[in-house]
Amino acid sequence: MSEPLRLDYRVILQIVGDGAKVLDLGCGDGELLSLLVSKKNAKAQGIELDEQSIYKCVEKGLSVFHSDIDSGLPEYPAKAFDYVILNQSLQQEKKIEYVLKESLRVGGKVIVGIPNFAYIKARCDIFFQGKTPVTESLPYGWYDTPNLHFLSIKDFKGYCVKKNFVILEQYNLGADRIIKMLPNLFATSAIFVLAEKSLL
Repeated sequence: MSEPLRLDYRVILQIVGDGAKVLDLGCGDGELLSLLVSKKNAKAQGIELDEQSIYKCVEKGLSVFHSDIDSGLPEYPAKAFDYVILNQSLQQEKKIEYVLKESLRVGGKVIVGIPNFAYIKARCDIFFQGKTPVTESLPYGWYDTPNLHFLSIKDFKGYCVKKNFVILEQYNLGADRIIKMLPNLFATSAIFVLAEKSLL
């Protein structure tokens, strides 16, 4: 019996249209990319920095390129893709604004998935234990985390307003369900669909 799909993958599959052109930035081992190809008939490409992850993508027959997305996407023309995906990878980038602007340049819409550092368990770990939190969406210890930025849902929404990134859709995720109430407190992560203000 196969394991149920991760909730963030289910939400992204719901967002992406059939046959869409998709670029997955920081695609890891290609699990999401593979689902987009098989379930949505997407014309999908990935970009990944870790060589071992790239080998796993290639074994799955996926089109993945070795690159650091902090360097931008100069090889892609404007609006080459319907969607650019940054799922659980944006917080690992040094140049967040540049990466988002480049993503919006080459994609019609940008899907961003972020962990929520303000999740109640994370707050309790800091307050009661005095320790850096480890949660489902922040599964690393302080000493081996790839995350450079620790942000909350509220932080990201405020950042988008400040930088004029338009949020078209927002999904607040718990461990196994969509969170409707007080997402900054009760959601472990969130998915946003962004667009450029000039295109609306």
